[in-house]
Amino acid sequence: MGADPSLSGAGKVKFDEKQKWSTSTSHIVYHFGTSGLAVAMATAITHPLDVLKVRLQMQLAGQRGPLTGMGQLFVQLLKNEGPKSLYLGLTPALMRSVLYGGLRLGLYEPSKNACDWAFGSTNILLKIASGAFAGATATALTNPTEVLKVRLQMNSTLRQGGPIAEMRRLISEEGITALWKGVGPAMARAAALTASQLATYDESKRILMTRTPLEEGFHLHLISSTVAGIVSTFITAPVDMVKTRLMLQQESIKLGSYKNGFHCAYQVARTEGPRALYKGGFAVFARLGPQSAITFIFCEKLRKLAGLDAI
Repeated sequence: MGADPSLSGAGKVKFDEKQKWSTSTSHIVYHFGTSGLAVAMATAITHPLDVLKVRLQMQLAGQRGPLTGMGQLFVQLLKNEGPKSLYLGLTPALMRSVLYGGLRLGLYEPSKNACDWAFGSTNILLKIASGAFAGATATALTNPTEVLKVRLQMNSTLRQGGPIAEMRRLISEEGITALWKGVGPAMARAAALTASQLATYDESKRILMTRTPLEEGFHLHLISSTVAGIVSTFITAPVDMVKTRLMLQQESIKLGSYKNGFHCAYQVARTEGPRALYKGGFAVFARLGPQSAITFIFCEKLRKLAGLDAI
């Protein structure tokens, strides 16, 4: 029995319309714009935890000893440098969020669709590969903003000049390549973060929608993003530590001997103990957990308002 020509025509029109919408300028702007805006919102809310994370990761660099906890460090920071110190590096952080966040989340879906086209599947391994590609690419392009952010977070005396003055100083004293310090570990971290975060979120949503009464909405997004935050923290905390140490080598004479990410990880584990790779780990989770939830909840809402499909 032949197919109904009218149905065939309707299906073709629908497919063409979807194809046109998926490649239109407005769709691209909405797709990357909602991702960048969602990450920027999450960054603005959780930035103080990022400052604490960087300070914790730089504790007792090159030596062993008792570490200051996040609560105590928070009190010391307020007492010695004032409340504004909790927002050191916020400008480059927001700039990075819009660019890096927009690319990191925005490239995931096209990468996943490309895998579906090439392999006829979007299983968990291909989701992980798509996330890794999106994260690594986004970081390679936006690494200078991350370098500026951690430099400003670590030194409150740089606050007066701002990110532009610090960038000029960095280029004049260390060369333009200094803006890509730590880019290898940063790409590895972003690849691991995006792969674990987005693939876990995507897969958690699929499983929850299949095996529970949950549907697209706040509760589904909250649970899935929380699971994603836990998984991504465990996987990325050591890489995040290595990235921070490499980007801040000039801040300490003892840190000037790291040759690359692997050497840095080895030196940290040898001189400070293996557990040192998780310095600031609680701060990483305290930031990444809420940031994951805020990012995905906002992103899903913004995508809905923009007429886009859910992640």
